Amino acid sequence: MPPNPFVLITPGATRGLGIALTRQFLSTTNLPVYCSHRTEASDESIKNNIMKDLPDVDPGRLDLLKLDLTSEDSIRSAADTLAEKLEKKGLSDAYIHTAFVTGGVLFPEKSPAQLDWDHLHESFQINTISHLLTMKHFSRFLPPLSQKDLPAPAKWAHVSARVGSISDNHRGGWWSYRCSKAALNQAIKTFDIYLEQHKLQAICVGVHPGTVKTDLSRGFWESAARNELFEPKDAATNLIDVVENLSTKQRGKVWDWAGQKVPW
Repeated sequence: MPPNPFVLITPGATRGLGIALTRQFLSTTNLPVYCSHRTEASDESIKNNIMKDLPDVDPGRLDLLKLDLTSEDSIRSAADTLAEKLEKKGLSDAYIHTAFVTGGVLFPEKSPAQLDWDHLHESFQINTISHLLTMKHFSRFLPPLSQKDLPAPAKWAHVSARVGSISDNHRGGWWSYRCSKAALNQAIKTFDIYLEQHKLQAICVGVHPGTVKTDLSRGFWESAARNELFEPKDAATNLIDVVENLSTKQRGKVWDWAGQKVPW
């Protein structure tokens, strides 16, 4: 284990799969966790909400970052804040052990007539562009070339979706979601190639959690396949287990909650 590894989850502080991932890392590892939110609530109240079900976890392991997925300035500022927090703790050698980038939004269009400019813009902003900008501003925290004793590469994971697969698209619909997730999958592959070309000790992958019982998927719980409908805690456990066990031979691809490769 490197001197000061940490976990990054963005967004991960207030709801859904993100907060479930945050709680899971806090409860099952000793790693510090940095997670982001965009709410106006105080950091103290958000932190108390995260920690209320984790009485045996040191709250000092959790730090919050303010981040708005629709603003590059906000994403850049959050990365700078993370650097400042690490510096104040004297952790100049700290870097990412695992990162989960979870931002997503869904507008389930069924026909071209339902396509809406604002929804299209928001879909690509949240599902694709914010992920690219997170790569841009937070990848500086990945393990440096000088760190030679890593037992495994750092894992950088983006929450994608099976419906982003072009070859697996047999039902159509969900136009903006499918297209923005397909674009995200291309970004995942391209970022992983960059990491490999620059010999960084990290891999990038996508993960498909199944249908998670969150606000994003509420309208589709009844239609979801029974074996792919999960409570957030269970989905978080699945994804962490899958990502933790990936090797460099599995880099640059999208993996589902059961560890099966999602086709392009």
